[in-house]
Amino acid sequence: MLELPVVSLDDYLRDPTSDSGRKAAQATAEALILTGAVVVRDSRAPKQANDRFLDLFEDYFAQEREELVKDLRPEVGYQVGVTLENTERPKCSSDDECLSVIALLEETQRPVDLSGHGADPKCRWFHRMSETPPYPSAFPVCSAPNVTPRAFPDWEVRVNEWGGFMKQAVEGVTRMLAVGLGLDESAFLSAGKYGSHLLAPTATDLEKYGKLNTIFAGFHTDLNFLTIHGQSRYPGLHIWARNSGKRIPVRIPPECLLVQAGKQLEWATGGLIKGKLPKFENVFRKRFSLTVQAMERRKRDFPDRPLNRISSTFFWHLSPDHLLQPDPILSKMAQDRFGPQKDYGAMLVGEQVQRELGLIALMPSN
Repeated sequence: MLELPVVSLDDYLRDPTSDSGRKAAQATAEALILTGAVVVRDSRAPKQANDRFLDLFEDYFAQEREELVKDLRPEVGYQVGVTLENTERPKCSSDDECLSVIALLEETQRPVDLSGHGADPKCRWFHRMSETPPYPSAFPVCSAPNVTPRAFPDWEVRVNEWGGFMKQAVEGVTRMLAVGLGLDESAFLSAGKYGSHLLAPTATDLEKYGKLNTIFAGFHTDLNFLTIHGQSRYPGLHIWARNSGKRIPVRIPPECLLVQAGKQLEWATGGLIKGKLPKFENVFRKRFSLTVQAMERRKRDFPDRPLNRISSTFFWHLSPDHLLQPDPILSKMAQDRFGPQKDYGAMLVGEQVQRELGLIALMPSN
């Protein structure tokens, strides 16, 4: 079975100039070039904090719908607060470029057919963890204030605990990746200093949607720079690697996090790192799946807890006013290694985000 490479962020942070630090940086870059994803070991992120985070969002999404509706903010493209089920549509259900990627996969390696799928049955929460720029931004929507649910007065402290671990880990990866690509360590970190970073857990009601081949989040590409995931209590996440085109079930070992490339990283590297073969969440591919076993175990051990599948996810962005364009050296590397790439052009990150949100039905397209 194919497995994603595991890279030690611990080794890099201990001493970036050591042999082990340099090897970790090079391995990170190569893993993202070849597969678009890498598992990162970071012992600073304690399991107990992830468990508290998962408990919090199980409780939040167990509330009645009328309470959840109070936290909707559609006027800012749902970029803070809650997004309810059957709102977000996977781009690949109608995007010709994405459908062509699926068509090239072996039939046994393709995702579940999205035709007739409509919107995803997942809910989502967005909590912004960004720094306000010292200049007037052209994209004030990217600075919308966070939402605090009424039933959780200590909400900010509780979400920032795990969100802080996720943010420090993914920013460590941006440093490690830049070095691995031959850039200055701060190249990506400085470009994302004022990024609209989002703690972004999803929730799927397994009592309602825990059926064979139910699509939780359809085959898609993340629009941001890097996405980082902690462990979930239920399996179901798959990715497709550039170097194989094979479906890889993701397993995140203890003290590890999964990092994936998004469209902003693809753009910045001129296609050297692709966000094109993305992730796909689905449950019950076979009768006695690991998800079924996890559900039964959870019911037995914690019978009073909500049966919600919560993802532990964080989206790291480049700053909205940053000019998104391919680095010429990395573009040349992409062409030398993989042949001609498409013309990415130049666009402000905020414009790219608005365009992508329109494609997944979270913001009206212009």
